[in-house]
Amino acid sequence: MTHPLATRFPSRAALALCLGLLAVGLETAFAADATLPPKSEINPAAGTGATFQPPPESEIPKNEFGKMIKLGRDIMLDTPQYAGKYVGNTLSCVNCHTDAGRMAGSAPLWAAYVNYPAYRSKNKKVNTFEERIQGCFRFSQNGKAPPLGSKTLVALQSYSYWLAKGLPTDEKVAGRGYPDLAAPALPPDYARGKAVYEARCAVCHTASGAGRYVDGKTVFPPLWGDKSFNWGAGMGSYKNAAKFIDANMPYGQSYSLTPQQAWDVAYFMDAHERPQDPRWKGSVAATRAAFHDSKFSLYGETINGKVLGDIGPPKNH
Repeated sequence: MTHPLATRFPSRAALALCLGLLAVGLETAFAADATLPPKSEINPAAGTGATFQPPPESEIPKNEFGKMIKLGRDIMLDTPQYAGKYVGNTLSCVNCHTDAGRMAGSAPLWAAYVNYPAYRSKNKKVNTFEERIQGCFRFSQNGKAPPLGSKTLVALQSYSYWLAKGLPTDEKVAGRGYPDLAAPALPPDYARGKAVYEARCAVCHTASGAGRYVDGKTVFPPLWGDKSFNWGAGMGSYKNAAKFIDANMPYGQSYSLTPQQAWDVAYFMDAHERPQDPRWKGSVAATRAAFHDSKFSLYGETINGKVLGDIGPPKNH
């Protein structure tokens, strides 16, 4: 989710427009509620203990390997353009791995790279780094897995390898994943989450959760619906989503929500329909039993009178 929220934009025009929308929306929100915190001076890395700094892009080698590194970076920033045959929605890798996969506390690629091969309970086997990336395409981007050894996977692996230059293999590398989040004082709530979303999120992602687009390019990604991540994505766990939101959202205002607000708005986001889990077992009940037997998954739960996930088999898989 692989969730969902952009930090680099596809064009200067799109950047100008969306930052304008963001500024106007925030000014309106601040005028309406003087208690909202100001723009954050910190970023997702705060509190992670991360000290590692990946090399600057100016140090990408000017050779054939460097070309592959740059392709991996480009795929990160605009996945539909550079790896379009493998994606089924409008998300890009950068929506969950901010600053082109460089930012500590935002699932940075350098921290992930040095932690593979590794056993994953999600598919109950030891995964290579390439296999881990395949899962992102299949779930977060609601597409299909690029073949092992394909140019797309080699490019993403090359970019991740280069970002991790000088970092030893270490399962506890600081800055990996998303920072821990305190448990909520109250059970996550749809109505409270909706209020947070309307006040702090809708300016970028729209009231309908459909995201914003300029010239056919996604500038703020959809959070639910046909163009978003599917039920099998990591962001389909509202615990994962809450951790991401706490450290990264609203964009440019890291840690400005309370833990309760992060939990509530993550619950609200995940309480909407999205594409079917590609591991579909023929029914919602069977699929939940096999893959969503967690209090943090709303798949198969009844929200507002509708059973989430009850949309039939996956499409385009």
